Amino acid sequence: MNDKLDVKTISTYISLSGFLYGPLDERLKIRDALQKALKKPVPSHINLFYCFGGLTFFFFLIQVVTGILLSIYYRPSPETAFQSVKYIMNDVYMGWLIRSLHRWGAEGMIVMVFLHMARVFFTGAYKKPREFNWIIGIALLSLTLMFGFTGYLLPWDQTAYFATRVGTEMPKFTPVIGDHILKILRGGDDVSGSTLSRFYSLHILVLPWIIFYFMVLHFMMIRKQGVAKPL
Repeated sequence: MNDKLDVKTISTYISLSGFLYGPLDERLKIRDALQKALKKPVPSHINLFYCFGGLTFFFFLIQVVTGILLSIYYRPSPETAFQSVKYIMNDVYMGWLIRSLHRWGAEGMIVMVFLHMARVFFTGAYKKPREFNWIIGIALLSLTLMFGFTGYLLPWDQTAYFATRVGTEMPKFTPVIGDHILKILRGGDDVSGSTLSRFYSLHILVLPWIIFYFMVLHFMMIRKQGVAKPL
């Protein structure tokens, strides 16, 4: 094979066929690694109720793609947030569909993660030796709800404003540190532009990395331990 780096060779390196059949596969054995990772027999007890975890991940991928597209046009400030959402819905090509998919995907992800947790609970899949993965699942459920809560404020309309005001009031009743938690969440005594900035940063910068880390742990443990049989 000619090792001269021309345009054709470079395109072969970066293309999917280059990874699976070309020079990269010759050096890194990517195809063999993929076959070893993906070609695993499905247990005989698997049924439709075991699909909720995969559907949760599917909705998460929808959120990632549509969220990136929305962030191109969204402006996280009290003066421009609502107008930017209105612009996305009315003027951006297919913007209404992208935002609707993001909203429906958020609702679908929350529903699926609850159904997934219920299936795991009622089939006893949380018991030893999978109890640590159950704890990771609870963390993923909490992170999913945090995604929904932080994203709800971003349109900056009256519904989002008052819902966030009520939601951030709840930690206030925590003994000793309640008032401090309230001010940290809001960035002040009331819901304001500081709250919007904090929620936007959490929604697109902090939470995605945390949930990605926990998802990797979750998938690794499932891969290692396999899918539990029902009771």
